[in-house]
Amino acid sequence: MEDTSLEATLRRELAEEVPGLNVDDLTPYALEAATSVDGFAVPIQVFDGRWNGDPETVDLREGVLLRWFAPDTLEQLHLSPGLGDLIRRHAAEHPPASSPPASTRLLRDEAPEGTELHIVGVHLYLEDNHGRILLGLRHPDSAYAGNTWHFLAGHCERESAVACLIREAQEEAGLVIKAEDVDLVHTVHVLDAPGAQPRLQLVFQAHRWQGKPQLRERNKCVSWDWWPANALPEPTVAYTRAAIDGIRHGRLYTELGWT
Repeated sequence: MEDTSLEATLRRELAEEVPGLNVDDLTPYALEAATSVDGFAVPIQVFDGRWNGDPETVDLREGVLLRWFAPDTLEQLHLSPGLGDLIRRHAAEHPPASSPPASTRLLRDEAPEGTELHIVGVHLYLEDNHGRILLGLRHPDSAYAGNTWHFLAGHCERESAVACLIREAQEEAGLVIKAEDVDLVHTVHVLDAPGAQPRLQLVFQAHRWQGKPQLRERNKCVSWDWWPANALPEPTVAYTRAAIDGIRHGRLYTELGWT
């Protein structure tokens, strides 16, 4: 049986892909253009709706992760062309309802009043037999630090920091690391700009690993190279330099951007 409308198609897809994500009101919002694999322009009807559920409770049958993201954190994500602008435009035209999503309410209820949630980043510090450090050159189109050298890094999802490190090393560079072979060697507490969400950047050193660095995610990194600590390439991310300097001098902690 064919769907009777675009809304019916969307509801069917939701029921197939994410059972439990039930949206009461769906309203046509925008008509976007996309290009099909054969080069033809295809109109895409975008709907908006409201859902206050917890992503952890739904049965995700397609895709790998379902999470809430605030519009001001979109630069951290790899999005299809135009999607970020569409979301920001919608957010500006439709201020959030007075009642935030259940998952957000849960976080606020658990945290003392005035608590500021931080983004946790995990970074891999590797030294080869010559004392050189592994850095990657980020893709020019990267939302963060394009054309700049940086640690192998990632953001913690719903996992421990060491589990995140192990996952990112495998996904980004094909490196196999065991939890018992890593130590936390430096932490950088970063505030990129006034009003920005604070970040805790954890740097772990792996003393043993298997494999040679490979370009597994070319949309993020275009080159892996080993660099002497006293001759880092230009440009290198500022807090990466600060962390390497701290490790070389035996410091465990650095603050950047705080007044």
